[in-house]
Amino acid sequence: MGAIVFDASNRLLLVKRGRPPGAGLWSVPGGRLEPGESDEAGLLRELLEETGLRIRVGRLAGTVERPGPDGVTYVIRDYVATVSGGTPTAGDDAADVRWCTMDDLGRLPLTDGLLRTLAEWDALPAS
Repeated sequence: MGAIVFDASNRLLLVKRGRPPGAGLWSVPGGRLEPGESDEAGLLRELLEETGLRIRVGRLAGTVERPGPDGVTYVIRDYVATVSGGTPTAGDDAADVRWCTMDDLGRLPLTDGLLRTLAEWDALPAS
């Protein structure tokens, strides 16, 4: 699961992946659920670990499927979220974290399909 988070300037929160899959690419923060963990609990944990931010989880923005290793398919549910505290700091498997404008998205190496998916969900940042 992942979180689509905007700041007060309508910039999108992205993390640079520090490990496979997608090492070196930018994406929305998120990760895998622990056994028995709800999407909300997983997002709260993952965002704090990866970005240092506490969030409030909102509505489901959408679901995508992405191929993984050994023929596995990841089903990823992304939620809209708002920041409730903390300071953006890369941690866990994130190599970097930043607030991004639309112009930034055009310059950064993004995970496959991210820009298209965010456009389909009407979840793009300001220019």
